[in-house]
Amino acid sequence: MSTWTEPVDLGSSKVKVGRLAVGSSYGVGARAIEAAFDRGVNFILWGLLRRERVAVAIRHLARRDRDRLVVGVQSYSPFASPISMSLKWALWRLGLDRADVLMLGKWNRAPPRRIVDEALRLRERGLCRALSVSTHKRTLVPELAAMNAFDLIMVRYNAVHRGAEREVFPLVPKDNPRLMAFTATRWGALVDPRRTPAGERTPQASDCYRFVLTHPRVDLALCGPGNDAQMEEALRAMERGPMSEEELAWMRRVGDAIYEKRGVRRGDAERKSAT
Repeated sequence: MSTWTEPVDLGSSKVKVGRLAVGSSYGVGARAIEAAFDRGVNFILWGLLRRERVAVAIRHLARRDRDRLVVGVQSYSPFASPISMSLKWALWRLGLDRADVLMLGKWNRAPPRRIVDEALRLRERGLCRALSVSTHKRTLVPELAAMNAFDLIMVRYNAVHRGAEREVFPLVPKDNPRLMAFTATRWGALVDPRRTPAGERTPQASDCYRFVLTHPRVDLALCGPGNDAQMEEALRAMERGPMSEEELAWMRRVGDAIYEKRGVRRGDAERKSAT
């Protein structure tokens, strides 16, 4: 049986989420999201692009089982005052009185104290239950974790970009905050047969999600299905469970080949850049 069937708590918040989350910025339909909810995908991230079909799914699911549904609202504001307005607008559109997770999006430096304090105030007012932050800068994650403000940190990790194995996972306390990997397919490169090295099998999206979730320090994986079939493919990851050592080695070989096509050696590039 898969070890990913049980939800996990987001840090100290006690918000319970399934191991696979779904983003709002892509093309998946409301019915597919609702069907995924019945199979354990209860975390929907209302992110940069806010599709109406995803709003429909959230409204339907909130009426069915609001206690289990976890809605994350992402704010990209670099200023404190607009965060509250943005959150309230999102809640109005979704027909909700609160979010479950407020995510501060794409911070590649530590967010100023005024930003964090505003997020904490919104949590104290009951407009959200947990706080999160996303970053493309892996070396920043330990500093974000040390702020003791966030229940969840979202960071890039996939078979091509594995620097988090050195720069994040050993340096962040286990379970609090939780870690969510994004770009598991490396923006589609890992599932593109044209990029697969000769003699290797092309991974499917479910293989990419299995790869990241198999690492013991990854708590969640964010998927961005472009259609209903891709949502079904992502769900296969949960059914298939963790990868074997042989499968992990295969994914690393494919990832290394894609990385090396950039014309640089992995070690040299990762020493120069943490992003």
